[in-house]
Amino acid sequence: MALEFPQIDPIIFSVGPLSVRWYGLMYLIGFAFAMWFANRQAEEPNSGWTKEQVSDLLFYGMLGVILGGRIGYVLFYQFSYFLENPLYLFRIDQGGMSFHGGTLGVITAIILFAKTRKKSLFAVGDFVVPLVPVGLLAGRIGNFINGELWGRVSDVPWAMVFPTGGPLARHPSQLYEAFFEGLVLFLILLWFIKKPRPAGSVAGVFLLGYGVFRFCIEYFRQPDAQLGLFADFISMGQILSLPMIIGGLGLLIWAYKKPQPVTAAKA
Repeated sequence: MALEFPQIDPIIFSVGPLSVRWYGLMYLIGFAFAMWFANRQAEEPNSGWTKEQVSDLLFYGMLGVILGGRIGYVLFYQFSYFLENPLYLFRIDQGGMSFHGGTLGVITAIILFAKTRKKSLFAVGDFVVPLVPVGLLAGRIGNFINGELWGRVSDVPWAMVFPTGGPLARHPSQLYEAFFEGLVLFLILLWFIKKPRPAGSVAGVFLLGYGVFRFCIEYFRQPDAQLGLFADFISMGQILSLPMIIGGLGLLIWAYKKPQPVTAAKA
């Protein structure tokens, strides 16, 4: 027996040629939360942040997510198709965003913001990463509503038959990612930022936490059809998560070897 996939229309409503989709709404929810939480942190005494700086940072970050996510998806997952159809890069209407690409985009945005505003790169990174997991949670729920990025075939009691996944029941891996990469990771960061800690450590916890969660959940997620498993062993998502795990560990080790205490944030 398998659970019945809830048939939810991916389009919330349409006005003429304009359609509002659940997936797009999830992105808006993620950005709205990031704006609220960032402004809340900036209001803390001695935060070193102004609302104007927060607004500019979120604008940089939004561009990083969208541009990095799209470019990363095309290069990491559809490179052969891109070589044959270069304009595919701009076909956002056909879907396709990569978290790892979005991460590189946000890192680039953080570097540019820190340089232009003369702020510490690690201080900016620590400020940004707690804003991310709720957006990940919302995005994975959007994937679930769309019935995409489903998991591997399974006989667990909560397995589902997805409309585009064939007749066999599969892991609802989108919900696994929403829970661990979204909710659990956010709670970990929320607990961590309450404590005095060296600069760079919050970013290190995020990179390590996301990398470990994503690497493990990939064992339940169906590999991309055009890529499969490399050496019949490891997926592209796992390959891209390994640098995050290594980078997160390295950043934490470096941060605690050169402690630069900061004031714990209010949560």
